[in-house]
Amino acid sequence: MATKYSYKYFQVHFPADHAYVAHVEINRADKMNAFFEAMWLELAQLFNQLSTDPSVRAILLTGAGEKAFTAGLDVHAASQGLLSPDSNDSADSARKASHLRRHISSFQDCISAVERCEKPVISAMHGFALGLAIDLSTATDVRICARNTKFAVKEVDIGLAADIGTLSRLPKVVGNNGWVKEVALTARVFGAEEAEKVGFVNAVYEDKKRTVEAGLALAKVMAEKSPVAVQGTKEILNWSRDHSVQDGLRYTTVWNSAALQTKDVSDALLSGIQKRKPTFEKL
Repeated sequence: MATKYSYKYFQVHFPADHAYVAHVEINRADKMNAFFEAMWLELAQLFNQLSTDPSVRAILLTGAGEKAFTAGLDVHAASQGLLSPDSNDSADSARKASHLRRHISSFQDCISAVERCEKPVISAMHGFALGLAIDLSTATDVRICARNTKFAVKEVDIGLAADIGTLSRLPKVVGNNGWVKEVALTARVFGAEEAEKVGFVNAVYEDKKRTVEAGLALAKVMAEKSPVAVQGTKEILNWSRDHSVQDGLRYTTVWNSAALQTKDVSDALLSGIQKRKPTFEKL
């Protein structure tokens, strides 16, 4: 299965003892996994492919090396590209704004590919998780981290308002606008314990190795469930997050009017009666 996934900046592994689990590793350790344009374009391609792969039911996202999950945006590359003072200098302000709007929208869509992915995505973070790391991890469904993880919403330190997802998703993840405004307006570093306290991460583990192991174990549990049920649950939760309770209930009714016709329901019920572990067909 691994031969189907050939990317320059991401490694995709399929652990032999974790059926239907894909382990995606950001693969730029020499630059602390910092992102530049080619990487976020690859990210979207990869997660779009994973989303429709029937052999994948859950995904773990990690960063290569010991230093960082990702240090965020590659500021050096950005300063020589779109954010360069001389970038598109001959264009008038309206045309510059139009060009930037399209660029930002494309970048946002690439990160949103993680959230749109039909399969549950777990991010297992360690070391530095700065700037874009917050954008990326808030697009995942579950976040865990190592005890040494250092987080920060760094954008104000480089003269920007975070524009790829943090300011839209982080308040909904933690449910604490005051805390989000503090860390976003100061760019201060916060640690794993604080991240767990406010609900940004689900759990903290001693080191990277244990964090990855825990992430794989969690992904394995999800992958063993009915893919119809798991994908439906993610879809309905994400929809309901952004709509009223009544809208969420109505959407669930429409969704399940089709999904409840699956054979997975009777298979799951029968396995419970027979006290055996159910298996489900690919979706």
